[in-house]
Amino acid sequence: MRDFITKYEVWVFLALAPLLNTVITYANSKGIISDSVYGHGRFYALLLSLVCLITFTRGVRGVKDLFRPMLVWKINPKWYLFSLLFALTICALTLLLKSLYYGIDYSSLMKFNFPSIRYAFVLLTWAFMGEVVWVSYAIRELSKTLNSFYASQIIGFFWTCWWLPSVLINAGVIPDLPLWPLLLNMLGVAGMCAVVYGKTKSGLCVWLLQFMLNMSMLALPVSPTTGGIPTYKAFAVLYFVTMLCFMYVINPAKKLKAQVTFDEP
Repeated sequence: MRDFITKYEVWVFLALAPLLNTVITYANSKGIISDSVYGHGRFYALLLSLVCLITFTRGVRGVKDLFRPMLVWKINPKWYLFSLLFALTICALTLLLKSLYYGIDYSSLMKFNFPSIRYAFVLLTWAFMGEVVWVSYAIRELSKTLNSFYASQIIGFFWTCWWLPSVLINAGVIPDLPLWPLLLNMLGVAGMCAVVYGKTKSGLCVWLLQFMLNMSMLALPVSPTTGGIPTYKAFAVLYFVTMLCFMYVINPAKKLKAQVTFDEP
């Protein structure tokens, strides 16, 4: 059994992650765990399950390697700026298209409503755990045998599957998320994470990219609750198409391929 889990480690994790969130979501729906515990606990459970798996297959050195990209910070400052502004730019372009299509004054749509500092810290924490699990581990590991684009899209699919139980019961997510735009959005997110990581090898940079995606969707009216479902659909399509353009132009496959090997315990 150990040999099987070690050989197919990443696939075992990708199969278990959505199942784990399904169990936690079911417990929340039955009142076994509170909404507060559920909101934070599913992220901690995701990261803890990965740490336990890596400890079982690779030992402590494997766990250290899991977090190593978070120590890479000496990169070109343009990538920090890019990560800071990318999602915000896509949101602004989405609203521009909306204003042109519906004949709405653009300035009336560009009204920022940033979350509280407390909630921003929560989003920062969630983004950290998401970066470690889905990028520092999953995309990097899967890119050992696959092109980084295909690796990122597979991860985007399983990432969506992990969110699915929460979306179906409308708990711990933006309410009324439609499924196919969510899938398209997560495919775009995973792809852009692969692009940024492939160019920088920095988990910090990807962390910032993820954090700003969450912040931007709450600060500007592009989510289903603030901008309407058509706006969110347009955002998901635009984000995905932009990711495809970056993948075609930058092509991080070779650079990512050279950096994906974990140290053996």
